[in-house]
Formats: sequence, C-alpha cells, structure tokens
Amino acid sequence: MNPYFLGFVLPFVASLLLTKRKSEKKRGVPANVGGELGCAIRNHRFERPAETLWEGITTLAELFEQSCKQFACLPLFGTRKLIAREMVVAADGRSFEKLHLGKYEWKSYADAFKTVCNFASGLLRIGHLKDERVAIFSDTRAEWQIALQACFRQNIAVVTIYASLGEGALCHSLNETEVTTVVCGRKELKKLIDISGQLDTVKHVIYINEEGVSAEVSLAQNCTSWTIKSFEEVESIGLQRPVEENLPLPSDTAVIMYTSGSTGMPKGVMMSHQNVLAVVSAVMTIVPGLGKKDVYLAYLPLAHILELAAEAIITGVGASIGYGSPLTLTDTSNKIKKGTQGDASVLKPTLMTAVPAILDRVRDGVQKNVDAKGGLAKRLFDIAYSRRLAAVNGSWLGAWGLEKLLWDMLVFQKVRAILGGRIRFILAGGAPLSGDTQRFINICLGAPISQGYGLTETCAGGTFSEYDETSVGRVGPPLPCSYIKLVDWAEGGYLTTDVPMPRGEIVIGGPNVTKGYFKNEAKTKEVYKVDERGMRWFYSGDIGSLHPDGCLEIIDRKKDIVKLQHGEYVSLGKVEAALSVCSYVDQIMIHADPFHNYCVALIVAAQSELKNWASKQGITYSDFSDLCQKQGTVKEVLQSLVKAAKQARLEKFEIPAKIKLISEPWTPESGLVTAALKLKREVIKKAYEMDLVQLYS
Repeated sequence: MNPYFLGFVLPFVASLLLTKRKSEKKRGVPANVGGELGCAIRNHRFERPAETLWEGITTLAELFEQSCKQFACLPLFGTRKLIAREMVVAADGRSFEKLHLGKYEWKSYADAFKTVCNFASGLLRIGHLKDERVAIFSDTRAEWQIALQACFRQNIAVVTIYASLGEGALCHSLNETEVTTVVCGRKELKKLIDISGQLDTVKHVIYINEEGVSAEVSLAQNCTSWTIKSFEEVESIGLQRPVEENLPLPSDTAVIMYTSGSTGMPKGVMMSHQNVLAVVSAVMTIVPGLGKKDVYLAYLPLAHILELAAEAIITGVGASIGYGSPLTLTDTSNKIKKGTQGDASVLKPTLMTAVPAILDRVRDGVQKNVDAKGGLAKRLFDIAYSRRLAAVNGSWLGAWGLEKLLWDMLVFQKVRAILGGRIRFILAGGAPLSGDTQRFINICLGAPISQGYGLTETCAGGTFSEYDETSVGRVGPPLPCSYIKLVDWAEGGYLTTDVPMPRGEIVIGGPNVTKGYFKNEAKTKEVYKVDERGMRWFYSGDIGSLHPDGCLEIIDRKKDIVKLQHGEYVSLGKVEAALSVCSYVDQIMIHADPFHNYCVALIVAAQSELKNWASKQGITYSDFSDLCQKQGTVKEVLQSLVKAAKQARLEKFEIPAKIKLISEPWTPESGLVTAALKLKREVIKKAYEMDLVQLYS
C-alpha cells in the first residue's frame, strides 16, 4: 500500500471523522433539579450524581486500607535522598541554596499502611484526645500523607494549612479550630515558635526530621510548654503500644481545609469523607487507563484540595506517588545544583497536576530556551510547532501521521524530556488555562490536558474536560458527581436567556458540596443553599456560559468586576488573562478605581525579556530595579500591552493607561499570592498603595 496513504491520508480522514463525532457529542445534558430557577445540566453518562466507585467503600480511610491490602507489594510513596546542600553566590553577590538530590527511595503500600497505623496509635499515646484536632503544617511530602491517613484511622479531623501562610492567618487558623497537635517541617516549626505566645490551644508538636532541625527543636523545648516529638518517635511509640482503630462514618469531617485567603482572612471549609470520595470516584470515571503502572509527580501543596484529591485517586488505583517540589521540578529549577537532575527527570512520571501559573512557566521556559538557541534549532521548532498547531486546529494542511512522528522525534522529544519524557496526562486546575498555553503544552509534551473547574467548597469538583476533548478555553461538562446550574445575575448583565448561549452565576450541587465554613454560619448561609429535595448547592461567584454540547466556559467573576466613573464595567481577571501573554509580563494585577475613567496595572517584569530588549537598545543600568524605573522601559512595556490588548479585542477603557514595573516577583512567601499563585488583590493593593496613588495622580 502507498506509504503516503498510510502516513497522511488515512490518519487525516480518521481525524476528520473523529472531529465530526466530537462536535456532535453531548457531554452535558439538561437536568431536572430543585432550588433556584436556572439552566441546569448533568454529565451525559450519569443520571444521578456518583458517590462511590467501590462497593462497600464509603470513606477515605476504607479506600486507603483497601488499596494497601490489594497492592501490598507495589511502591506507594517515593522520596529523593538529599546528597548535598550548598550555597552558590551569584554575580550580584546574592547567595542561593542549591540541592544535589539522589534517586527516589520507595515505601510499599504494605509498609505505608503499617506506618500509618503506628503513627495513629502514637498520636493517642502522646496525649492527643480523639475529639481534638490535628493540623498538618508542612510542604508536600510522604509524611504529610501518612499523618493524614493516620488521623483518618482514629476519626480525627485534620486542619490543613498552607506552608506559606503568614503569621496572622496562621494564628487565626490554629486558634479558630482549637488545634492541640501540629505536624510540621523545620521551617514551619520556626514559624510556630515565633508565634507561640499567640497560640491558645497547641500542646503537642510533631516535627519531621530534616537536616538542621535540631536547633529549632532545642529552641521549642526551651521557650514553649509544648511536648516536642519527632515523627519517628511517635511512630515508634505507636508500634510498641498499639491502639484499636476508630474508623469514621461517611458524614464525619475528614478535613477542615483553610482557603488560601486571596480575599482576606482564610476560611475553614469542612469536608466530609463522603464529599472527597465523591470527587475521587467521579474523576476515576473520566481518566482512561488509570492503574498500577502509573507514576504521579506530587509537588503542589497538599493543603490544596486539588493535590489532596489527586493523591487519593492515585492510591485508589495502586499507582505510585513520587514527591518533589516546584523549586526542584526540572533540571533547571532554582534549587537544583547545576549538572544534577530535577524530580521529573529522575521519576519519569506518567501523570501530573498543574495550575495555570506552572504551565505558563513551562511554556515560557521552553520558548525562551528556543529563542536563546536561535539559528536552525529555532527555525525547526517554529516550523514543527506551526505544522502541529494547524493539525490540532483541524486543518488538513497540518502535520499528521508520519510527519507528526517525524517532528516528535526531531523536535518535541527534547522538550518532553524536561518532564521525564513519559507524561501521558495532565490535570489542570485552579484558574482557567489560556488557550495558547493549552495548545503549546499539548503539542510540545504530547499529552492531553484536562481542564477542571471546582473550588475548595466543592472539593475541587465541578466540571472536567474529557480525555478526547481538544477544544480550548472551556472547562468541560459536569463531573459525574456534580450538577452545574447557571442562575441570572441581572446586575452584571448575565442572564440564562442570553443568546447564543445562556450565561449566569455558576452554582454547583451534589454530594461533593461541603458542609460549610467552620464557625462562620453567616458566610455559610450566604453561599450554601439546600433545596426542597435535600440537594446542597454552592454559589461560586464565578460567571459562566454553557456551550450547546454541555461544556462550561468561565467568563467572569462577580468580585472582579469594577464599575468605572463613566459607567463602564471592567473585568479585572479577564483583562489580566488577555495581557499576561505579553512577553514582558511575568505577573500582572489590573487595578480600577471607581472614581476614575481608566484602569492601571502593576506588572512584575520578565527579567530576561526586558534585559534582552535593553541590550539591543544599548541601554545601560545599574541593576534590574533601575531598568524597571527608566521611562523608556515603561514606554516599551506599555506599548507591548496595548498591542496584546488590541489582539484580544479589549475595549479602550479596559487597556491600562498607566503602569508600574516591579523588579521582584510576587511569591507565596511574600504573602502577595496564594500557594496556588493566585493574586491576593487586597494585600497587593496595600503593599503598593503609594504606587497606585501615583498612577492616578
């Protein structure tokens, strides 16, 4: 048979037929629900919301025990051994810590279960009472998950706290929940000591053994009344003096998860075992082929429901979890010693989760690397990408069949090596992912990205784009555990009667909708409703539109809309998303003052891009901060923003009239963004109050 027919014509015809079938497929269908009138849909495969996928399994504790027995000999938790830690001095005199990490060392399902049972017993033996709460205050690691599962075995509610949380929010979270025991890492122990005088109920602190932790342990023993034990000590005590398990009911609170506090003090969301299990079960029905051969790279905060739910899914199917961190993810990550390997290169994962900010950085990193190489390498990449992009967009002129394989081998194989070369599926959560980034990652990594939408209040459950869905800018149909309903928001001009698609506030119903906010009945009543059929609904504050095939698109947010002086409405998030594609922008916050007729922007400048521009222009400067303050630099970035705004078809009043360039990045440690890298608008506004005043003067 003709090779041209096999390599091009046959794949192309098949793709056309598949595309036609996809476009006709109804992924979300109308649902008969109670509560406020609106436009409601459900997943096309489930008439009733899914609650559990496993017969007889109704809690996370039961699911973990079942997996540990079923997959006893398989590897579960993998951790890299620290070989060396060293300080490197940069050209500007600043010192940076670099790590040399070894191979992954694994703990089997059977061994993990023994450790969990021993730690659970040890908790009670050191004096923790069953009706008291445990807080886990640490970076993502195996001990975090072990402590979580140990608490579940004794029906102890776990309070999860972001490791990057500031002192005020940390005190608030621990005091409000009356936590008596805290499990923490070295740097978190130091934070606890600093605020020890403000903590009302903490009695026991269990520290994870890390290099150099002994100094903090001695300090805690000398200046607090806490009982201080190492993780291993508690496990050993439990081994010697076991306690019978006290397993939870489905309705019992599993986790009180504190939100990242992007709009003020964090709120504690009360999640039952039933809530989380519903989401775990629903996602299992969407991702094909999940099983014990999969390897998952865990690096997002476990204090975030996206990561916690993802790891529950992985353990449910007998797959392996290798722990890493955002700062050691790749060979070129900030904390990886030059010449040594990052987490992904060593682990070679098949699955990972990501938030848009992380994927944007991967995209920018690849693009900058290609631009730096220049010459033939850049030309080849540009050709390969444009050919594959045409195919992804449905053009018969794009790269299909043998040509696709050729470009994969010549160009994209090297890009895929950045994340280990074996990624087959990426779940993107958090804010909606831009279409450009989604296409770029899909083409370069060769892995489909399923965009999900959910909130802490719905255990990350809401919608989930299916495996064969290739469109961009949408977040998929309802998860099998959820109903999605749009209700009118007349004030903002979004109605379910809008043409061509219904629009309105997104309301989520189902067994994944949580109990409410801990000790905050007023706020709970404001956003949680129970209908006449007993179904629980959460009012998200996000604005969506429903496509004809039943897929949801996030188009706005009620809190992000500001009315300008002359009556125009500016959607801050929409403008930020449109302008973030500008190559000079690393991070951006749009600010609109209702007493003026224009908006302004605070921009964390992309250092390499701006320095390259300055070099070409022959501009001299003392440091990057100096470059950001130069009038010519501000003018160049503003012109670039205007160009991006016009390409995105923004209205004139949506385009920032003035900008302030910032040289230092916004990090969770600085308190300006959440652990999921979402902007803390009020905190940023306060930090740059004088700059904003000046922009409007």
